[in-house]
Amino acid sequence: MNPGSLFYFVREAGKSLSRNRLLSFATVSTVAISILILGFALLVTINTTYFMEKLESDVEIIAFLDKSLTPSQISDVKTEIKDIPGVKSVNFVSRDEALEKMQKSFGGREYDLKSTLGKNPLPHSYRIKAGEPEQVPKIAARVKKVHGVYKVNYGQGVVERLFKITSWIRIISLIFIILLIFGAVFLIATTIRLAIFARRKEIYLMKLVGSTDWFVRWPFFIEGVTLAALGSIISVAILSLSYGSLIKKMGSLFFIPLVTDAATLSHVYLGLLITGALLGVIGTWISLNRFLKV
Repeated sequence: MNPGSLFYFVREAGKSLSRNRLLSFATVSTVAISILILGFALLVTINTTYFMEKLESDVEIIAFLDKSLTPSQISDVKTEIKDIPGVKSVNFVSRDEALEKMQKSFGGREYDLKSTLGKNPLPHSYRIKAGEPEQVPKIAARVKKVHGVYKVNYGQGVVERLFKITSWIRIISLIFIILLIFGAVFLIATTIRLAIFARRKEIYLMKLVGSTDWFVRWPFFIEGVTLAALGSIISVAILSLSYGSLIKKMGSLFFIPLVTDAATLSHVYLGLLITGALLGVIGTWISLNRFLKV
């Protein structure tokens, strides 16, 4: 494409935007609403995934040790557990530390749990983290077979249900976002089609004088991308301001794990801007093809 043609296409797109202000406003509004809904759903999905991943990462295996083990045998148990494939970390918790944690969790300061119980009944234990949360049941089964471990606890049953729920949430979120994208394409294509329909005679005359399909398409593509980009910028601005305000309010009220990483959010907002522009191109392409058949 030579600079002269590009200048002509941009000029024609500008003229069209100026002449059809109402339709341009309708297109920008449709794109803004579509991208806003899509962005909202995307942020909800990202935060839900982040929360589920946090829950999964907090899952740990507790291996209770036989009380008869000597210090060297306790160390051997740790070495054997570390050698199990998939184990990320192994931390020793003495019976005194376990009692102190129980005191803080249940006893508070009202009474001394140690003096109430007399002899410390708790065993030494190891807290084990898996590299991948899905490996927890398999690792727990291997840990249970280690000599010196008499009991393993990782929330059996609950953990498996948690993994199933998180898997279904990810699948449903992905399907929901795909449906929203198709819905956005349909809305944008319908709105752009109205704008093109108003200029169908102009397209018809251009085709009659010998204009190629691409010569007719380019001004509309530039117009569609411009309107879609403008709508996307508006929606991203609203979304970023609203989400930033939500983060501040959640932080001041109570703890809810929200995605606050600037790089992640920047990628989301940039992705929405690019998606909006692409939807403008796709919507223009879908709407324009039927009017080029002269």
